[in-house]
Amino acid sequence: MGQRITVKNLEAWYGPGAERTLKSINIEIPANQVTAIIGPSGCGKSTFVRCLNRMHDTLPGARVSGEILLEGQNIYDQDPVQLRKTVGMVFQKPNPFPSMSIYENVVAGLRLTGVRNKEKLMSTAEKSLKMAALWDEVSGRLNYSGMSLSGGQQQRLCIARALAVEPSVLLMDEPASALDPIATLRIEELIMELKKEYTIVIVTHNMQQAARIADTTAFFLNGELIEYGPTSEIFTNPMDKRTEDYITGRFG
Repeated sequence: MGQRITVKNLEAWYGPGAERTLKSINIEIPANQVTAIIGPSGCGKSTFVRCLNRMHDTLPGARVSGEILLEGQNIYDQDPVQLRKTVGMVFQKPNPFPSMSIYENVVAGLRLTGVRNKEKLMSTAEKSLKMAALWDEVSGRLNYSGMSLSGGQQQRLCIARALAVEPSVLLMDEPASALDPIATLRIEELIMELKKEYTIVIVTHNMQQAARIADTTAFFLNGELIEYGPTSEIFTNPMDKRTEDYITGRFG
């Protein structure tokens, strides 16, 4: 099942000049819901999501202060590799491992953790591909290259790869922005289904997408969390004029 994320006074810096990209972020992300992170380019959305599985740590000169609690446990007290099994990530552009088959792409994370049992690998691959709504399309060609798939299929393959290590949280950074409308719809339907099992945090530039799939929405601007609440309220009755201006297209 999904896990609750509690963020307390999170600040983040990166780059040679140590620019502060997140300013005192406090937010409670509910389990088994879709939380959308919206805001204009450069407002800190991707930095925030990368902090949730400690990928921000990997950038040169990056640092973080504050706390991120996963069901009450501070992620900065955990091994980052172990954490990323619990908190999976899907990126903007589909990124299958080019030298690997569809099957090997899905089980890559399991192999890294030492799983060698062929039955276990195969059953996990099938289960993950089914959860990613891809099994029916690829079951007869698991040995084909992951790069042989369409863009939308590649993105679902990357989702299957993330699911294979059995995370409880799935982070998605603009997962449909490189896809056509039909593939985007498939990804959105998949997200709605996956929230039964996972906590999902999605960064999106697409207001309609956030309105369609998110239970809660957070609006970021210039590294600050301006407003956060049920998506229906954020979109129909925002408390802050800056939120209203962004959602109605006055800027961003």
